[in-house]
Amino acid sequence: MSVPGRSGRGARGLHDSTIVPESLVACGSRHDTSPAEALRLVRSFDGPVLLDLDETLYLRNSTEDFIDTAWPGFAAYAVLRVVETVKPWRWIGGEATRDNWRIGTTMALFPWTMVLWRRRARALSAEFANADLVDEARSRAGPLAIVTAGFRPVVLPLAAELGLAGTPVVSARPFVPADRRTGKLHMALRDLGGPCVGASLVVTDSVDDLPLLDRAARGARTIWPAARYRPAFSAVYYPGRYLSSVKRPGTSYIRRNILQDDFLIWILCSLPLAGAPVLHLAGLFLLLVSFWAVYEQGYVDNDLVGARHEDNPRLSAGFHRSELARRTAAPWLWAAICGLGGIALTLPPGGSFVQGAALWSAALAATYIVFLVFNRVDKATRVWPFAALQFARGAAFAAVLPAVPVAVAAIGAYVVEKWIPYFVYRLPGQPVAPSRSGGGAAAVLEPWTLPLHTIRLVFFAILAALVAGISGVQALLAWPTLALFGLMAFRARKELSALAGQASWIARRR
Repeated sequence: MSVPGRSGRGARGLHDSTIVPESLVACGSRHDTSPAEALRLVRSFDGPVLLDLDETLYLRNSTEDFIDTAWPGFAAYAVLRVVETVKPWRWIGGEATRDNWRIGTTMALFPWTMVLWRRRARALSAEFANADLVDEARSRAGPLAIVTAGFRPVVLPLAAELGLAGTPVVSARPFVPADRRTGKLHMALRDLGGPCVGASLVVTDSVDDLPLLDRAARGARTIWPAARYRPAFSAVYYPGRYLSSVKRPGTSYIRRNILQDDFLIWILCSLPLAGAPVLHLAGLFLLLVSFWAVYEQGYVDNDLVGARHEDNPRLSAGFHRSELARRTAAPWLWAAICGLGGIALTLPPGGSFVQGAALWSAALAATYIVFLVFNRVDKATRVWPFAALQFARGAAFAAVLPAVPVAVAAIGAYVVEKWIPYFVYRLPGQPVAPSRSGGGAAAVLEPWTLPLHTIRLVFFAILAALVAGISGVQALLAWPTLALFGLMAFRARKELSALAGQASWIARRR
């Protein structure tokens, strides 16, 4: 059954696919019962039997599966993300009515979902029916009812496909928030009456049903081992979703590493030559999305290859639960649409759109091929294609856009900063310095503690000086050069301060 105000027990949001249902957490109540005992009670109980639906008769969540049926999936996902952000239930209905808003929005804006749901309910019921409990329910001669916090238009087709079409169903109404606010006990008393509820056996999985369990003659709170909570749109793809939810969850990687680093280099290296800066920025962003739709698939392939071929692969906890950990055409569709849009917006007067599309396609294909090679060679050899991947991240835009002369220095310094720690990381534990413990043993260089921002700043200064030697000193005084140098110096400020504090004149030593 659906928890009031949530799409499922423990729901943390529309995009979270790594959820532990609250119903799977033991509450220690006097009603806790094993599945075998619950089946025996349903078989032998003389009075009315009231069965929960979600994650009891049906081993998934009907509300989430109905919303997941909405088509087109990404459009429905985007709309409900807006609803989740605005949280209209804060003003009308309260937290308990969250699912009313989600279901109501889906029905209103994607009305054909009901037709699709009736078709899909057959396949879902066949795959996720709690067969033992359904069989016991069908074979009962005594009174039987389904009592669920799920929504009536959703649960009725599902109950019919479970073979319980004639069974009375107590359920919430999508556009009556009071049903969710007052809970299942109130709905059961309203539809079945107090004497029926008081004489009944209630079988459910949810801790939220304790008032109903306490009111019944016999309560059985049972966790069915095969029950699973799957949030709606778990399989809907958009660029960056795998990266943020599976590969690098909780690290703000997109904001810190992609937008504030990679994209900023693209902007400073190409914007000065743009004829229409606003359109250029919009097109450049679309090219970034296009690039990362493909680059992210390299990460997916990396995890899939690691899971299959490595003895001890480094996989996040979300990898085994995520439906995004698979090869699909969706990223390539995103890459194509965003790439073509980006080229159209950044195309200079007289430029060839076809040529730009061909060059961008070649850049994306080359990047993905290098990633495939990277994923399939031994770890020591990976240091070499890794440098090429970092070059692609820093310089992909230059396949279709002109860049200022100092871009060579900026991209070169970017590649060096990214490559050095990975190179050190892949060294076979070679000693590089005496141990600080005083025992004479050698210490091992920790790559992630290197002053990487300072390394980047120094290499940029050196490479920029070489560019100036070829293009003229004016290249050093151009605003993109000064902006890039200022940005790198700002990021290296703490490292520079620490290095200055550690430095000393050896000539003063005795």
